[in-house]
Amino acid sequence: MTNEITGGCLCGSLRYRATGTPLNARICHCRQCQKAVGAAFNARILYPADQVYLDGPHKTHHSSADLLRGYCPECGTSVFSHRISSDWIGITVGSLDTPEVFKPEAHTWISEKQPWLTIADGLPQYQRMPS
Repeated sequence: MTNEITGGCLCGSLRYRATGTPLNARICHCRQCQKAVGAAFNARILYPADQVYLDGPHKTHHSSADLLRGYCPECGTSVFSHRISSDWIGITVGSLDTPEVFKPEAHTWISEKQPWLTIADGLPQYQRMPS
């Protein structure tokens, strides 16, 4: 993956830049992610919060006590999640300017995967979140 990624929301009001080496790039199949992004899974790249720079309006909502979901208040695009306890930010791959740079490493929470979805990419699969 490149050392810098950029992206933003559908209407362009919220933009971001993330730099450095991400912790990981995963596809999460949990129900919270499904609802937050309005899709069968959330493909995301995880960065230390101090390596993510937001520019423009955004709002957040607690999807759990430890996780904030960030979105554009103008168009509603889900752009990031912020794990408060570890200070990591997950950038949604769909909001990237160049989503083709995403190279997933694993699937998490497949215990909540949609039954009609077949995973055939050969990547590691975890019933929940790996430790």
